[in-house]
Amino acid sequence: MIDLKDIEGRGELGAAFLDKYKNDIKNRGGAALGTLNEVIQMAEDRKKAIAKSEAMRAEQNKLSAQIPILKKAGQDTGPLMTQLSEMATGVKQLQAQSSQIEEAVKSLLMSLPNQLHVSTPIGKGEGDNQKIKMVGAPRVFDFKPKEHWELGESLNIIDFERAAKVTGTRFAFLKGQGARLERALIQYFMDTHSNKNGYQEMIPPYIVNTQSYLGTGQFPKFTEDVFSLKDTDYYLISTAEVPVTNYYQGEILNLQDLPQRFCAYSPCFRSEAGSHGRDTKGLIRQHQFHKVELMIFSHPEESYDWHEKLTSHAEGILEDLELPYRRMALCSGDISFGATKCYDLEVWLPPTQTYREISSCSNFEDFQARRANIRFKDGAGKTKFVHTLNGSGLAVGRTLIAILENYQNQDGSIRIPQALRPYMGGQELIK
Repeated sequence: MIDLKDIEGRGELGAAFLDKYKNDIKNRGGAALGTLNEVIQMAEDRKKAIAKSEAMRAEQNKLSAQIPILKKAGQDTGPLMTQLSEMATGVKQLQAQSSQIEEAVKSLLMSLPNQLHVSTPIGKGEGDNQKIKMVGAPRVFDFKPKEHWELGESLNIIDFERAAKVTGTRFAFLKGQGARLERALIQYFMDTHSNKNGYQEMIPPYIVNTQSYLGTGQFPKFTEDVFSLKDTDYYLISTAEVPVTNYYQGEILNLQDLPQRFCAYSPCFRSEAGSHGRDTKGLIRQHQFHKVELMIFSHPEESYDWHEKLTSHAEGILEDLELPYRRMALCSGDISFGATKCYDLEVWLPPTQTYREISSCSNFEDFQARRANIRFKDGAGKTKFVHTLNGSGLAVGRTLIAILENYQNQDGSIRIPQALRPYMGGQELIK
């Protein structure tokens, strides 16, 4: 959430912040400019109401001091008492008006996107994302590679038809060696990030409340993207980012507690609102999938160093699995609502000759921490907001897709990457 003090020019950047932030919103597409202007106007109205209330109270106090003087002089205090009563009512009305405006401003602030980091590329959409690097050469096949759903069905390790019968579209059964490969990937990811990269393992709740979604920035803007549990304040998580970000909700950490780093495994549930007709076949865009999430609570001065490290930890998995990928810096028109800077890691899929996103690694600065009220005490004992960062380390289902498509053989069998074989009992092929 953007700090109202910054919008009003009372923050550390002064008046310079508002001009930059307006420009950031324009570079994001401009949709939130009306909301920002409404916030500015409401904040000004609140200031006026408070000033009027304070002036009226000052006058009220001045007049009240005359009552004992009038009484002592034997004069009638009735008219003055009536006037004071009317003024008291007016003060209460102005205070109520001020409180109502304050609540409305808070609600509007929840709908404003994050500011952009100076290094975030400017652009209108996906086509303007900036390629940072490419790693690994795509494999040259001497046969026409099949898509993952063809391979999965022919190997009898993925069943879409029965999942559609049991639940509906965008669901799948993984079975046999497909289920074992998924489980191996989860264990490999968690082992690598905890043992090698120093994250603390976590398995979070898969159900959260409204406040948790507000804390990460998905609510109120993206309520249609999640599954709610009827007649409750509970929602299925769309990513482990939601419960893990809120782990320290409302708390004040000590300076020596930072950074806090977690790797969290969870299933993820998404309604895929707005994706009608996109990726209808296969595992790319499912209502349910597994993911290992990397989460960091950082000191503000260190968050961009940790952003690079977090991204490299996700990249390390792709490199160990010998999957070709590229790192893209998302432009202003494609970056998420809450991120100030984001890298997408995109893995190569041979049948379609395309790179597809397998991890988004984002720095939110204090945007989520303000919403979830997560703070720390610095060396001088001053309370400040932490910076939050997260990224997929990796999306399990999309990694399974990449392995099936990149490691397929002409006879339809799948070679298992060397790094995964210890988790597959030494098995070298799925056939």
